[in-house]
Amino acid sequence: MKKGPGRQFTQRTLLLNASDEPLHVCSAYRALYLVSKGTADVVLDSEHVAHTQCVDYVLPSVIRLRHYVRVPRGRSIPLSTRTVIARDRGECAYCGDDADTMDHIVPRGQGGSHTWENVVAACRLCNHHKGNKTPDQAHMPLLRQPTRPRGAHARLLLYAVQDEWAPFMLEAIAV
Repeated sequence: MKKGPGRQFTQRTLLLNASDEPLHVCSAYRALYLVSKGTADVVLDSEHVAHTQCVDYVLPSVIRLRHYVRVPRGRSIPLSTRTVIARDRGECAYCGDDADTMDHIVPRGQGGSHTWENVVAACRLCNHHKGNKTPDQAHMPLLRQPTRPRGAHARLLLYAVQDEWAPFMLEAIAV
């Protein structure tokens, strides 16, 4: 099941710890390898199939490790537009529409910092309207206060989360 030249496959698999805590998102091929070695069990199959010369494999969507892996705590994830939008579930912090930019609550030009607690996801219209003002100055109250993502599940903000993973990521969704 090696990737051939020019062959690309983007199916991803959610990896759960033995305690059902979301750990990582890996390629479906890596997940098949872990299952075939006996390191993990399939929890949920996807609708995708990998074809080899002899066998067809249903690719897993969620797998669980058989043995608990201790996760180092305190690692932070990068602060980027993508991770801020993921933290805010794709909603603009000012109007609730679809967000596609990151906005500094206290603008950097007014001494605001580039930290998790000072950035929110915003739609282009709200970001442009607010400009270099604070929400009070622009008369645009925040719908919710931003927080730093915490816990082992925070690193999952780096990946596009699939709908079928929702029951396994209740803790991650409540960020």
